[in-house]
Amino acid sequence: MTKEVYDLWPELNWIEDEGLKDKTAKTWELALERSVLTPADLNRIPFTLLCGPDLKVTFMDHKRSVVHIVRDAGNKINEMYHGELPVDMDVLISGAILADVGKLLEYVLDENGNAVQGTYGKYLRHPFSGVSLAEEADVPPEVCHIIAAHAGEGNMVKRTTEAYLVHHSDFMTFLPFKDRLIV
Repeated sequence: MTKEVYDLWPELNWIEDEGLKDKTAKTWELALERSVLTPADLNRIPFTLLCGPDLKVTFMDHKRSVVHIVRDAGNKINEMYHGELPVDMDVLISGAILADVGKLLEYVLDENGNAVQGTYGKYLRHPFSGVSLAEEADVPPEVCHIIAAHAGEGNMVKRTTEAYLVHHSDFMTFLPFKDRLIV
């Protein structure tokens, strides 16, 4: 399955720490083993259930864009902030790749092949299931913190710089879609 994970996530190769790279990939392997969703599904289902099945931005389009945005932001902060706000790029990239891994346990496919929230997802949101999967793969706490804090649940804790970057990158590429529903 590792090839399938690297096909989904070529950005894994941006993680320099081989152990962290392996643990990040292992987390995705665990999620795919337990999910009804396949890698092909992740490249066709919409990234949010709020906009309906016709949304053209897929789960992987959104997730990969967040990883690219946080990488650019982290590099720029490291370049321009004179070491005053250091960003651990491996932690940042791993956390961004893993932020929504728990959604694979939240979603099921309906009779038409559309992604919908399943029973598990009604009771446990993806930050919780994502941390559980990551801990099973021995992902370090600083990365699990990003998974836990990237969504609204993170408003209750003090976020690290890396967690702020993932949170804001995720929401700045999600809220405009959500806001279109309200207008």
